[in-house]
This record gives sequence, C-alpha cells and structure tokens, in this order.
Amino acid sequence: MAKERARKRAEREAAAAKEREQRAKKRARKERVDRAKAKVSSAIPDRPKATPGLLARRRRRRLLAFALAIVAIQLVVWPFLPSWGARLLLLALTVIAAPVVWVLSFGRV
Repeated sequence: MAKERARKRAEREAAAAKEREQRAKKRARKERVDRAKAKVSSAIPDRPKATPGLLARRRRRRLLAFALAIVAIQLVVWPFLPSWGARLLLLALTVIAAPVVWVLSFGRV
C-alpha cells in the first residue's frame, strides 16, 4: 500500500511539474509577445488628439475651407498656364500669400 501511494504521489508530482513547465513556457512566450508589441507601439507616434470645443471645431472648419480654397485655385488656374515654371510660381505665391490672407480674413492665428 505504501508503494502504491508513493507511486501515485510521484505521478502527481510529475504531472504537476509538467504543468508548471507548460505554464512557464506560456508565460515566457506571452512576455516575449508583449515586449515585441511594446517595442512596435513605442515606435509608432501617438495619434494627435483633436481639441474639443466649439472654438476648436470652428477653427478646424475654417482651416479646411481655406485649404480647399487654395486647392481649388490651383485646380482652376493650372490648366490655363502654359509652362511648369509658371505653375510652380503660382503654387509658391499661393503658399506664401496664404498666411497673409488667413490673418486678413480671420484675424490672428
């Protein structure tokens, strides 16, 4: 009877040791995956947070409308300009004049 108990105890201990080993392997794998995820996610910059509020929303709308107006000007005028130099000059002048037009239209930034 004592030999039987000793054999069963040895089997239980072996099974427990095997289970502990499997859990340790799973834990090690999970830690490696978590480290890899942390490494990748730390390399990716955080998404910019949109400022809440009425004034911020109004400013974003104005900025979008202003950018669309600049793109519309480019789309309308480019087909009528014969050379790429003139097109690039128009683009440069538009970009240079944009802050001035913004301040005259909406006030300070």
